Amino acid sequence: MEKRHNPDIWDFLRTPRQDWPLRPVAERVADWQEVHASGRALPLVTEQASRCMDCGIPFCHHACPLGNLIPEWNALAAREDWQEAAERLHATNNFPEFTGFLCPAPCESGCVLGIDDAPVAIKAVEAALAVRAWEEEWEPPRPPERHSGRSVGVVGSGPAGLACAQQLTRAGHTVVVYERDDRPGGLLRYGIPAFKMDKSFLDRRLAQLAAEGTVFRTDMDIGGGGTDAGRLLTRHDAVVVAVGATAARELPVPGRELSGVHQAMAYLTQANRVLEGDYPCPPISAEGRHVVIIGGGDTGADCLGTALRQGAASVVQLDIKPQPGVERAEDEPWPVHARVHRVSPAHQEGGELVREGAVVAGDRDGLPREEALRDVRVFSAATVRFDGDPDGRVTALSLAGAESGTRRPLPGTERVIPVDLVLLALGFSGPESAGLAAPLALRSTPTGAFARDAHYAAGLPGVFVAGDAGRGQSLVVWAIAEGRAAAACVDAYLSPDGTTALPMPVAPGDRPLTL
Repeated sequence: MEKRHNPDIWDFLRTPRQDWPLRPVAERVADWQEVHASGRALPLVTEQASRCMDCGIPFCHHACPLGNLIPEWNALAAREDWQEAAERLHATNNFPEFTGFLCPAPCESGCVLGIDDAPVAIKAVEAALAVRAWEEEWEPPRPPERHSGRSVGVVGSGPAGLACAQQLTRAGHTVVVYERDDRPGGLLRYGIPAFKMDKSFLDRRLAQLAAEGTVFRTDMDIGGGGTDAGRLLTRHDAVVVAVGATAARELPVPGRELSGVHQAMAYLTQANRVLEGDYPCPPISAEGRHVVIIGGGDTGADCLGTALRQGAASVVQLDIKPQPGVERAEDEPWPVHARVHRVSPAHQEGGELVREGAVVAGDRDGLPREEALRDVRVFSAATVRFDGDPDGRVTALSLAGAESGTRRPLPGTERVIPVDLVLLALGFSGPESAGLAAPLALRSTPTGAFARDAHYAAGLPGVFVAGDAGRGQSLVVWAIAEGRAAAACVDAYLSPDGTTALPMPVAPGDRPLTL
């Protein structure tokens, strides 16, 4: 008989938090494989799941946009009921491996244990369960038992589009997903580096969707490239716009036009295409270059990890915001997802390589050496201008301290650092709407996203908007949640009696948990 772990109700007092171990820095920066150590890590997961207190009011559940049944699958994982735990995990989340590896885990901020201790490592439990489910083939395709005779076109194959498509396909509708790139996956394919999430997870999900009946049409730039968005409504009974928020924000400073200053997504896409085998080396490469990344978010961290793996001579990441503290601020009490100083695997890699001298930062880049030894990031840093050589290539960047709460440079703090490659990771303002808005009668909100009502409907009858296209730049967990919710609204729209059995986890106006 298989030996089972016997969790104790006091495990949360006896067991410290432990995240999924990472591979050694020197090993992982030498390849593009997933940064976590290989193996199921199930003993660790069992112990971490045992720390769950099974609270009377599970704030982790409330903090998760998907409404994941976290205490339930924690209890099952603590008892080593792996298959049942994986089933509870998939009950609310189509793609738990996406969230397990990519989500910043607002659920952990809502963990009651986190009031005066380290929260349960929910993200590690989720990722390990998702990996085990694939290894054991517990997630087979689930084609519908009957077909409705109705058709839906989904524009965009990112997490929102894929979640929406899978829900509608399983409900019996004929679903066609249109993707402008040559492969489906959206930013999961070409934006997220492989060291953050192995592309095999994406490929397996795409194969699962195809086996269930979802049809993929790539190289279809709806609203551009001669493909009229309005014609979709003649082909389908409903259309879901899930194109994401891919209009990159710009940096209007002198010298922006110089060669060597690029948007982060252009850089990351090329790096991912090399791994897909599209060409031997990327046109934009950090190899041997002094790199400055402007932007302190996840995209900037992705650029950092990519530049380190390409063999950059130096890397510095500039963040306009001041460095947050390691503890919650008084105006961000539990269970708010607080802005605290977090060190991603890429930042850990950069800091360790700086200490070892493998990546130059500090003295020769004009930064305080003690600051460079702690981190490759510089906070409260305002970019003033770029300078270039006679051939129009960027050679230097002038930066200054930023006034508190503003983006204005502080007088007298300007300094210059040498640079060969600048990557702008400033976020996204909304969807690229030029060819979609007019044919589908979509209108924009003041933030640049597509407006929609409480049922995700937008524009012409039969048109719906899901994910970042309607929400604005957000998290993968919100994209999946909105894709599932929009599918429920589409199913109700197509239903003769206006009802649906599909779950609707979030409404379009829902926001992250705040006071």
